[in-house]
Amino acid sequence: MTKMISGFSKFTKEEKINWLADNYFKNSALTIATIKQYFNDDEKLQQLHDDFIENTISNFYLPMGVAPNFLINGKEYAIPMVTEESSVVAAASLVAKFWSTKGGFKTTVLGTTKIGQVHFMFVGKKANLENYFNKNKIELLTATASITKNMEKRGGGILDIKLVDKTDKLENYYQLHVTFETKDSMGANFINSCLEAIATEFRNDEIEIVMSILSNYVPECVVRAEVSCKIEDLGVENPHKFAEKFYQAVKIAEVEPYRAVTHNKGIMNGIDAVVIATGNDFRAVEAGAHAYAARSGSYTSLSHCAIDEGVFKFWIDVPLALGTVGGITALHPLAKLSLEMLQKPSAKELMQIIATAGLAQNFAALRALTTKGIQHGHMKMHLQNILNQFGATNSEKEKITSYFEGKTVSYSAVVSQFEALRKTIN
Repeated sequence: MTKMISGFSKFTKEEKINWLADNYFKNSALTIATIKQYFNDDEKLQQLHDDFIENTISNFYLPMGVAPNFLINGKEYAIPMVTEESSVVAAASLVAKFWSTKGGFKTTVLGTTKIGQVHFMFVGKKANLENYFNKNKIELLTATASITKNMEKRGGGILDIKLVDKTDKLENYYQLHVTFETKDSMGANFINSCLEAIATEFRNDEIEIVMSILSNYVPECVVRAEVSCKIEDLGVENPHKFAEKFYQAVKIAEVEPYRAVTHNKGIMNGIDAVVIATGNDFRAVEAGAHAYAARSGSYTSLSHCAIDEGVFKFWIDVPLALGTVGGITALHPLAKLSLEMLQKPSAKELMQIIATAGLAQNFAALRALTTKGIQHGHMKMHLQNILNQFGATNSEKEKITSYFEGKTVSYSAVVSQFEALRKTIN
């Protein structure tokens, strides 16, 4: 019997849930109870969440934590982080405190330019296309006037439009490459609206518009975060050996793509957690960061390390197209709370905070990898997840946590200890 359905989007939420429970789950009653368990009691707030996406049936919660003690450009921050991965918040917090006594993090916005493109096909002579573009460039800008008016009042708008020949990559393929400044807005809707207006004005009988869309690759919207101190001030056992191994670990990530992917994933653990907490688009940030890591033609590390005249320096350059106004940042109550926690930053300030979170996470991972190993701390944090999976009581959790103090935590070891404990109780 087919489970294909027509008109599902027109069902009420209750009807959607019942249909799913009846067709895809063995225990309909338990399924419905689980789904409804995560409804918000505040009907107005639940409706707000329902309206974010289509075919809503419930809410999927992620833990929201806080990493305190960040000192960025002399200003103190407690950074909100939303993630499901153990040890991310703890690691960021520890590194924040570690560097707060060594001058903290220094950050600089290297650029805020964002990009959009009109992709089109043209089979005529290139010289004719160039003449047509140059003749009509002012009209292309004029066509967006009603859209850019408010953005220009805030100091943003269209920076430039260029005609780009891509026929060496694809026959007859050209593009209008448009650069934007969107100030505190991420600007996706603004950019796409401008591009569509430009495309409408630009098209003629010889120009076939394929599509108009912003790019999530923003190599000119980049921020740098860094830390540095004298090697002797690192405050670790055998600081020169630590600094050298740390340096080597970063260099390996610079030259070995297999390592670089995991290295950068760790950076994104910190970045994504704050991007999500502030209601920004973590998929766009991820895509842009990884494209930036491959801009040389080989995938490499986003972070870098140097040791020069006894000074240890660690930094990251990362593209971040973010917003602090509009979209979910203005709708989701916890996104608004997160931005208030960060002292209502501008988009530029948020770039600096989020890059810092990524650098802190990377420092924590590399410090663990080059000393005790990554699993020592991670599995200790993961211990509670394992115990929750087996329904351990609070008393059992206390006994098993105490047992593993100073011991290596592994899944099998926890299971063995848990089963042994249960046997003694029974």
